[in-house]
Amino acid sequence: MILDTHIFLWWLLDDPKLPQKIRRQLEDYNYEVFVSAASVWEIATKFRLGKLPEATSIAKSPALWIDRAGFTPLAITPEQAQLAGAWKMAHRDPFDRMLASSSLPEKNALGNH
Repeated sequence: MILDTHIFLWWLLDDPKLPQKIRRQLEDYNYEVFVSAASVWEIATKFRLGKLPEATSIAKSPALWIDRAGFTPLAITPEQAQLAGAWKMAHRDPFDRMLASSSLPEKNALGNH
């Protein structure tokens, strides 16, 4: 499963906004949990803009926090970046577009945009 940026932050910060169903899934070691480079980009951007003051240590060392959580970092390929930019979907948030494109198997996603 690929985490949305907010879910990743809520997990790390033990935020009560994290739905219990998702909390249980993250506690279940049968799932491999991925954190996209797009989430790292989003956290760094929002922290720089002053929108995530509570995430200072996460913004400064995201790889460390991904590792501490037992999650797997997920790189963004050039094909996924191209898809996120070219995709004819309504969502305007560039971070969400990148997360969506990285969640699809490349062989299926590249031909269907």
